Amino acid sequence: MYQITSYRKREIDITEVVLHATMNGVFNMIVAYMNYFIFLPRFLEKKKIGQYLLEFSIPFAILMFFRVHLQRYVIDGYTHQVHFFYTTTFIVQAAATSLFIVIFVAMLRFAKEWFEFEAKKKEVENERLQAELNFLKAQINPHFLFNTLNNLYYLAYSQSPNTTEVIAKLSQMMRYMIYDTNHPKVLLSKEIEYMQNYISLERLRLSNQIPIEFTIQGNVQDIRITPLIFITFLENAFKHGVSGNNTEAWVKANIVIQGNTCTYKVENSKHNTVKTDAAGKSGIGLQNVQRRLALSYPERHTLTIQETPERYSVELKLVLS
Repeated sequence: MYQITSYRKREIDITEVVLHATMNGVFNMIVAYMNYFIFLPRFLEKKKIGQYLLEFSIPFAILMFFRVHLQRYVIDGYTHQVHFFYTTTFIVQAAATSLFIVIFVAMLRFAKEWFEFEAKKKEVENERLQAELNFLKAQINPHFLFNTLNNLYYLAYSQSPNTTEVIAKLSQMMRYMIYDTNHPKVLLSKEIEYMQNYISLERLRLSNQIPIEFTIQGNVQDIRITPLIFITFLENAFKHGVSGNNTEAWVKANIVIQGNTCTYKVENSKHNTVKTDAAGKSGIGLQNVQRRLALSYPERHTLTIQETPERYSVELKLVLS
């Protein structure tokens, strides 16, 4: 429309400008959305560039033909007074403008497809990680039951009067494992209560003959962590560090909260029959918890394991979100 004035040597009235602009806008909108809703989806599905260009070029050429002739008729009435409308430059300019708009709108489609793909990819990855976490957590339950039932069998076999108390505590712990740990995060206070119940069971099994320390430092209220992470190290401490006939055995556990950091440390004595692997370095329980830490606290945890002839120590630091 900006060419008409220079070729007619006169000012164009507002009606003519609006009409010219409307024809350009309607044509470009038809071509752009035809490509957006019809041809691009076919291309994204089949990934055949030759077929896409052929399918798009034919209707584009037909629409260009009608557009050029419609503009010549509406603006000039086929009088050839405005010579520009009958030149190759006009046709090339009109086609280039339309193709620019088509490409711009197509890029929006590609951007939309890319964001949707990334969102779906992230969703699938999250579902995969959650499924893996659930699988790893499910492996903990049989491990815990195996250990506790062994303890219960020992108490029942020795006709201990504490057997009923053990069953009650076991019931309480199972309730926590079945219901509370279904959530990605649990209150640290609940996890501590679970660990305290576990230690109580061990004290009953050992008839309070082994020194066991479990201390808490800092404010644990309203802090949430991934469930059943700490218990593995505590179980290993009793499993590999305490022998029924070793009066020198001991277990120490400590949780410290400082700012947004939670430090959990477990130490236990070692008796002569403990092998390196039995101490938990390559055990299934430790491999399980290491994988869960990698999934739940990526780049937000450090796990340090130290071993001497007399002592085995594990220190876990978590950066709380």
